[in-house]
Order: sequence, then C-alpha cells, then structure tokens
Amino acid sequence: MRINKYIALCGVASRRKAEELILAGKIKVNDNIVTELSYQVDEENDVVKVDDKIIKEENKLVYILLNKPEGYITTVKDQFDRESVLDLVTDIKERVYPIGRLDYETSGLLLLTNDGDLTYKLTHPKHEVDKTYVARVKGKLTPDEIKMFKSGLKIEDYVTAPAKLKVIRYDEKTNVSLLEIKIHEGKNRQVRKMCKAINHPVLRLKRTAMGKIRIGECEIGKYRYLTEDEVKYLKSI
Repeated sequence: MRINKYIALCGVASRRKAEELILAGKIKVNDNIVTELSYQVDEENDVVKVDDKIIKEENKLVYILLNKPEGYITTVKDQFDRESVLDLVTDIKERVYPIGRLDYETSGLLLLTNDGDLTYKLTHPKHEVDKTYVARVKGKLTPDEIKMFKSGLKIEDYVTAPAKLKVIRYDEKTNVSLLEIKIHEGKNRQVRKMCKAINHPVLRLKRTAMGKIRIGECEIGKYRYLTEDEVKYLKSI
C-alpha cells in the first residue's frame, strides 16, 4: 500500500498532509527514514513510525449490503469447495463476515460486517427482525393454505412463528404463484420448508429486505456500503 494512504488509514493525517510528513523526514519504516512518496508499505510486516511513534491502522468498522447470487455459500468454506460470498468482496480490505445466512440456492440481500457486536445482536433469537422474501412457488394457494402459513406450521421438530404472506400474482399458464413472505425467524431453509408444508414447493427465492434495509437497485453479485442512517437503524433494533 502506498505510504501516504497507509498513514491516512492509521488516522494520523490526510493523504496530502501525510506527504508533507514524508518529505519532512518524519516517517520511518523499520527504523529507516522514508522520503519517497511512492514507497510501498508491507502492511503485515513493516513497522511504521511518525516522529518515532509506531502507528497502526485503525480498526475501521464496515457495513455492506451484498446482492447474493444463487450458487454461493455464506460460510468461508465447505466440504464441496463451492464459491463463497466472500469471493465477491475480495476488494474490501477489512475482513467481513455475513450476518446470518442465506442458503446456497437463494439469492438476494445479505449483510456483511466486521462489527461482531452487531452481528451477535441481529442473529440473537430475542431480536425479531423481519426478513422479506419474494418466492416463486408451484400452484395456486387456497385461502386455507394462506391461513395455515400465517398462523404457524409444524416443520420437523418445531412450529413456526406467525408469518406474513401476500399473493402478488398467479399465472394460470405456468401454474406458478409469486409471493411476498415475511418471517422473523432464521431457521435453516425455513421459507422453503414452510412452502413445502402447504404443498407449494419453491421454484425461486430471493430475499429483498431485512427490517427497513432494502436491496433496492443493487445489482446481482454486487455490493454497496450501508448509509449512516441504515447503520444507525440496525444498531437501534
């Protein structure tokens, strides 16, 4: 990393001011004075000093919204050596991790951060954060099936909490329904299992929102940083 950028990331000064410090002979790398503005710092191994005081990069907290494509895992690695969502954010300097999970076949909104406190808070069962999905399912739902879905379904060894479901449209030609589903639980493949329980298996599934954070126009496979207001909102939950 260019030395003026490194000094700026350490919170010492702006890049322009850092250049003045370099030219003034106030910067040492491994106890050698550096006056070359194009000098490249080895962030892992070099010891950088300003006026003989060691400086280190600030632990910058970052908050990212990724539009996850299908076919990516949300863990670092798995036994099948499948691609991870972390492969889509390799240009981010900080080491970030997903907040919760989104299954391999599901696309859409996934939050990533290096803020461990926020991750713990948002994934704790006591915090009921609505997660919104758009699902394409086979068949046409009946009023009774919709009522069952909303009131709670027996799945494996648990009963789901009350959920929200809205039929956006039904296509008679393809016999496919488009649904908007909101749940606040985070059980493994829960939406898919709920739809299967009422005999309408999921064909495609995308998460579009988490609480008030919406995916918006973020393109598939791309990411954006959360706004200051979005971060404040998540911390207020």
